[in-house]
Amino acid sequence: MYDLKYHVVWIPKYRKLILKGCVAEGLKEIFEGIAERYEMEIDTLEVMPDHVHLFLMAPTEVQSESSCIDIEECIGAGGISSLSMVEEEAVGRGVVG
Repeated sequence: MYDLKYHVVWIPKYRKLILKGCVAEGLKEIFEGIAERYEMEIDTLEVMPDHVHLFLMAPTEVQSESSCIDIEECIGAGGISSLSMVEEEAVGRGVVG
């Protein structure tokens, strides 16, 4: 038996300090949804103002090279558009600027 863990560091463009308040909360929901979709468990999720550290654990059945690639594509594409919506909402509320 073996255990596979992924360490993902996600950084917004230009490492802007936008991951605060409701933006950080929205981003946590996005990553939780991605983990659920791929049947992975989040070991640690730390959202800092300019980056995110995410440690994922995958069950033996899910572990494959393609699942890692799928996660990268999902975070890189689908997560970005969702984050943009969360950021726009935060800017509209005056939380970030």
